[in-house]
Amino acid sequence: MSASLCGTWDMVSNVNFEGYMVALGLHSELELKLMSISRQSGISPCLRKTAIKLKLKKVIEEQGGVCRIKTLSVFRNYTTSFTVGHQFEEVTRGLDNQCLKSTVTWDGDRLVCEQIGQKKNRGWAHWIEDDKLHLELYCDGQVCKQVFKKKGLKDDECKLDA
Repeated sequence: MSASLCGTWDMVSNVNFEGYMVALGLHSELELKLMSISRQSGISPCLRKTAIKLKLKKVIEEQGGVCRIKTLSVFRNYTTSFTVGHQFEEVTRGLDNQCLKSTVTWDGDRLVCEQIGQKKNRGWAHWIEDDKLHLELYCDGQVCKQVFKKKGLKDDECKLDA
């Protein structure tokens, strides 16, 4: 039986997020405008530095076999919904704006997502360790490690079934 991932989680650490963003090739509309003005290529270092400092919040919910993970910040929000074990089309709107074929499965006590698209070896894994939510985001050889602390424990929180 897997530990409950459901609930609201506040970020406590974020390691190598910039490396992960570079691997994704993230470009916002503002970055693209800045790059066209300055004729530089790549991701604006200023915007990457801003993103690194964001304190993210995760909200993980499950209802009727459908799981939803919300990633919230003052900068932008992202929500993905899925059924474990079923491939789905994921559009990373607001992130790197890619259309991916994603599949989320359980690997032991880890909820793992394989994302097939333009970038190689892309995905993520969530798991509980020492009462904290751990998330590894990986893409093209870069790994970002994030840790979250649960906000307010409730007896009636949902559980993702393995």
